[in-house]
Amino acid sequence: MEFSLLYITTPGEAEAKEIARALLDERLIASANIIRGALSLYRWQGKLEETEECVLIGKTRAALADKAVRRAERLHSYECPGILVLPVQIGSQTYLDWLAAETADLK
Repeated sequence: MEFSLLYITTPGEAEAKEIARALLDERLIASANIIRGALSLYRWQGKLEETEECVLIGKTRAALADKAVRRAERLHSYECPGILVLPVQIGSQTYLDWLAAETADLK
């Protein structure tokens, strides 16, 4: 079984929690970390922007990543949500077993 990390930037903690709870309730992720105070620098509509955001990191099965991204996009307030899926190459087997058990059954 393969696993992925979802990397999602949000405008604040409340939205990050809302997205994380929805993904957890739907068993699309097994856990989430929310990191406050991320300084984001980016170009948007021709202007250089600097914004403080929250980073949400969700852990899931690779097979659920696309569905989790689509769900997060529907909940996200940004016109262009910053959502990436990163492959997990290796991890603690005990943790990976737990992650598999806590995410949706793919039957």
